[in-house]
Order: sequence, then structure tokens, then C-alpha cells
Amino acid sequence: MERIQAAIEKARAERRQAEATVLPPAMAQAAAQDAIAAPPPADNGLAARWSAITPYVAKRKLLTRSRIVAAEGGQEAAAFDVLRTKTLQQMKANGWKKLAITSPTPGCGKSTIALNLGFGLARQPEQRVIVAELDLRRPSLMRMTGQEPPGSFADVMTGQAALADVALRQGDNLALAMNRGPVRNPAELLHRSSVAEAFATIEADYQPDVIIFDMPPMLVSDDAMAVMGQMDCVLLIAAAEKTTAKELDICEREAASQSNILGVVLNKCRYMGPDYGYSYYS
Repeated sequence: MERIQAAIEKARAERRQAEATVLPPAMAQAAAQDAIAAPPPADNGLAARWSAITPYVAKRKLLTRSRIVAAEGGQEAAAFDVLRTKTLQQMKANGWKKLAITSPTPGCGKSTIALNLGFGLARQPEQRVIVAELDLRRPSLMRMTGQEPPGSFADVMTGQAALADVALRQGDNLALAMNRGPVRNPAELLHRSSVAEAFATIEADYQPDVIIFDMPPMLVSDDAMAVMGQMDCVLLIAAAEKTTAKELDICEREAASQSNILGVVLNKCRYMGPDYGYSYYS
């Protein structure tokens, strides 16, 4: 036992001597103090760029009428919170940032899902989220939020405006890039090289954790396919009692040929069993 203790003491003495040789005690103490006093890394103006986006305060009653329930959380937002967590886990695991939300046909609720997911993600303060509207034939986000933006996101994609010129900011970490009305020749616009450049600029300037794109329906025009290849992943929204298995299969195959299928959400279910939801919270 005494031999073991002697060996431990010898090793400690050698380690202290080696540390003193590498850096004198006074210098080591000064270096430690400098490390503690060192300021955090600069954000290179990131906070200022987010602050430059026009702020707005969400109208809660209007959001509720538009079925946007994830802004404040609670029992009604439970299903969207589950979707938020699963989406975030898969996207982080794969290094994905750009999420397209689309549906086979109009009326499946893709815009509702997009806004709920955006507001739900933004309830996590460390997440920076952008919801951008690419459904240029029938834009609906302005109506659903009850807010008229300073400009249209279509102008950002054509290089005529910057994101801060057209978007609205809810809180510190959610930006809504909407359109003020329908856009002429949307497919031709979405095919432009300036669209990819705009997306890259937004990622570089605002460093969002997730960009949610409210896409056009896939089976009514070629608008969605014009830009699908620029998306990291795709979430398909199907409407219960409306979307057919054939429509969903066509959309899955088309989207998978250009991007990654994140999953399928069945929306507008009128008959839910007692096993679904979190009613026991109330």
C-alpha cells in the first residue's frame, strides 16, 4: 500500500513539474483570467439582420379562427408539437434545413400545417424559423394571419427585394415571408436561377434552423416540381375522405425523384378515437 501511495505522489509531482515547465504559474493564472473574461463569439450581425425584419404581434383570435393553434401551445397544439419534434429530429439527423410542405390537390390543409409547424418550432427560443410562401397562384398566408406584409416573397425570388423588405417577424425567431396577391406566370418564375440564389442568400444571411416552404399542390400544375429539387425534404399532406391512394402514390414518387420524403400527414380526420390526443390534460 505504501509503495502504491508513493508512486501516486511521484506521478503528481512529475505532472506539476511538467505543467510549470510548459507555462509559469503567473502566466497560467493570467491566461485563465483572459479565458474567463473573453467575450462570446460575435454573431457577425445575425441579430441585427433579424431585428431589421418588420415586427408584428400575432392576432391570436384570428389565428384560432384560421386553425393556427400552435402559437401558444396547450392541449389543442399537442398533435402539432408531436409533428414538430419528429420533424426536427429527422431534419437535424440528416442535416436538412429546407422543408417543403405540399399536397396532391388544393384544400388538404397544407398551409395550415405549415403555419402551425412554424409557430410551434418558434416556441423553442433557440430555433430560428422562416415560413416562406411558394403557392403563388393561390396565396393564403396573409389572409390566415390577418397581416399584410410590406411586400411579396415573389419579389425576393426575382431579386427585386431582400427578405427584410417583405417579411414580418413574430417574436425574435420567426419570420413570415408571404405574398400580397397571386403572381403571374408562377411556374416560369420558380424555374429562374434567381430563386436558388435567393434561397442561398437567405440561408447565409439569417442562418435559420428550418425554412418551411408552403408549396403549391402537386397535381394541379408544374409549379411544385419546378422548385422541388431545391428542397432538402418534403412533407406530404393528405386530406381524409378526399385524397386517394393513387394521388398520394403519384406525389410520393414524383417528390422522391427530386428530394427526400420526410413523411405523410393525414389531415382533416373527423372521427378520432379516444386513444388519440391529450384530453386527459384538461
